[in-house]
Amino acid sequence: MESIPVEVDVDISPIGFPGFNIVGLPDKSVEEAKDRVKAGMRNSQADFPAKKITINLAPADLHKEGAVYDLPIAVGIFLASGQAAYDPKDDFFVGELSLDGRLREVNGVLPLALLAKELGKKRFYLPQENAMEASLVTGLEIIPVENLAVIFDHLRGISTLKTLSGKKYTFLDEEEYEIDMKDIKGQERAKFALEIAAAGGHNVLLKGPPGAGKTMLARAFPSILPPLSFEEAVEVTKIYSITGNINKKNPLITKRPYRSPHHTTSIMGLIGGGTYPRPGEISLAHRGALFLDEIAEFPRHVLEAMRQPLEDGVVTVSRAMSQVTYPAKFIFIAAQNPCPCGNLNNPKLRCKCTPTQILNYKKRVSGPILDRIDLHLTVPAVEVDKLTGDDKTAEDSKIIRQRVIKAREKQKKRLKGSKLICNAEMNVKEIKIYCELDDDCLTLLKQAVSKHNLSARNYYRLIKVSRTIADLQESECIAVSHIAQALQFRNIEDNLF
Repeated sequence: MESIPVEVDVDISPIGFPGFNIVGLPDKSVEEAKDRVKAGMRNSQADFPAKKITINLAPADLHKEGAVYDLPIAVGIFLASGQAAYDPKDDFFVGELSLDGRLREVNGVLPLALLAKELGKKRFYLPQENAMEASLVTGLEIIPVENLAVIFDHLRGISTLKTLSGKKYTFLDEEEYEIDMKDIKGQERAKFALEIAAAGGHNVLLKGPPGAGKTMLARAFPSILPPLSFEEAVEVTKIYSITGNINKKNPLITKRPYRSPHHTTSIMGLIGGGTYPRPGEISLAHRGALFLDEIAEFPRHVLEAMRQPLEDGVVTVSRAMSQVTYPAKFIFIAAQNPCPCGNLNNPKLRCKCTPTQILNYKKRVSGPILDRIDLHLTVPAVEVDKLTGDDKTAEDSKIIRQRVIKAREKQKKRLKGSKLICNAEMNVKEIKIYCELDDDCLTLLKQAVSKHNLSARNYYRLIKVSRTIADLQESECIAVSHIAQALQFRNIEDNLF
């Protein structure tokens, strides 16, 4: 996510046997650059010196991986051997070589372009396929390179490479989504809960019998999320860039991510990690939504690993050789049945589960995970009349989305000057400043905490949800009714495990 500059030093010595060595903790893919560079230079009508060549990748104590060093190594050898008089101090080079000298695309170009700008570089040379992605960064000359032959002619002054002009991106409000809220029959209370979640960035648990519409509600959720700002879009694009999951022609991700991994996903697949750490599903859902369907079917240790990211908005993966931190600010949506057969408390179907089976099923999701979910919602089975009838009063996603955008604008104005963008990100300090409560509100909260033994985390999350409800209702102050509504979305029985 945050790139580190690597300087390619080249020494060509006439003393000793001809050879080609790379030092500076290179991995196997960097070591193999020797063959790619040698063949690429020879097939580009450049002289590859038959001398002792030493390449140093500085800083020497940083592990290097990948093929992004091919182009700077080739350019370094070209200049060090005296084939061109050129000072590259203002330039930044990135690219993988093929044996015929063509440049292949690489991953993670956007973070590299941001680094080049931060270092004060003027020109950024990179493969043609990555040029549009790098053009997202303003104030930097983006120079696409097709092959080594053209860049060598450019360095000699024989020809000049063209600079890519940046593309202006627009964020369209009229986006097409798989499911619209008006397509969901009934479930008005669930729709309102999802509206609160979208407006304030709150986590949601949907609990109900099979076929009640939990998955459909979750799939319709992206249709009411506010559009990404340009800064948020760049954050998301950086994550997808380093994993190689972007469209090279239209690299900027303008739609909020929505991830729905299967319950067999491993802990590294969900959280991130590996021998060479990579972002997981929670990071790919950054600034969007993560939906875990049938959350009770996920391995308990996988769910427990989400505790810290849900609280802090980042995930830190530590290994013996390195430590990396990935952003993970997402809206968490979970769905589960009330029991193994799914018919607990269903007035029309009898539950076949024993009390022990029900208790064990509920214990699959721990109390600390449930404690981090703001809105607990029971989704009942839909009545036949609502399924067969035509509900002309149902609101479509566009109308709901406009209310969400309006509420987000109020929060943005209120939290101006901080790095926070929504109510769910507020900590205790911000809550005391922006969520003032009168005596009646405090009395109701005290009674709820005392009666149901709510935790301190629950207490503050109730206040944040109340603030979001007040924003949706265009109220400057939190009223008793807002606290009462927030309490209705708090499933007290889940806190008794």
